[in-house]
Amino acid sequence: MTKKKLALEVIEKLKNEYPDAACTLDYDDAWKLLVSVRLAAQCTDARVNVVVEGLFDKYPSVAALAEADVDDIENIVRPCGLGRSKARDISACMKMLHEKYSDTVPDDFDELLKLPGVGRKSANLIMGDVFGKPAIVTDTHCIRLANRIGLVDNIKEPKKVEMALWKIIPPEEGSDLCHRLVIHGREVCTARTAPYCDRCCLADICRKNI
Repeated sequence: MTKKKLALEVIEKLKNEYPDAACTLDYDDAWKLLVSVRLAAQCTDARVNVVVEGLFDKYPSVAALAEADVDDIENIVRPCGLGRSKARDISACMKMLHEKYSDTVPDDFDELLKLPGVGRKSANLIMGDVFGKPAIVTDTHCIRLANRIGLVDNIKEPKKVEMALWKIIPPEEGSDLCHRLVIHGREVCTARTAPYCDRCCLADICRKNI
């Protein structure tokens, strides 16, 4: 089976298993998703969703957060871990959004990468979830599952995995597929324990089982 054909089968099977594909970070504005995805590094989405409630209540706009004291941001986001570096990035990012982009998150991938604390994973998430554009978010679940299933061959670097997946996944399917891989990676194809292959919807096509 070619990798393109395998990718199409994975897409269809995961669609049937998880009809609703959505980001598990709560947000109602693009800038809030930018903040949340930065906080999500080495932290669960569930915890981020709780922490940002207090942050956004106190600083309800890009301008307000841009003017906030970094120490105060750090105090609020500390439960997410790496509080100092995350607070600095959030502050710098909001300042740039306010001063250069008039409080509006750009819908251009390269412009997103100019924002402090925004890498390819975050930029792809914004492009796909906020703007509905082709995107492939190579988080740890995506990288692990893509290698296990056989969509990529022993590639661990996020950008290289992303580039390999662009070649085999239809552009309109990338964003939703990555969300479904996250769900599947958390519930079935886990990292810390042996994956639950006996209840995996991909078991019959997964390289691990062939």
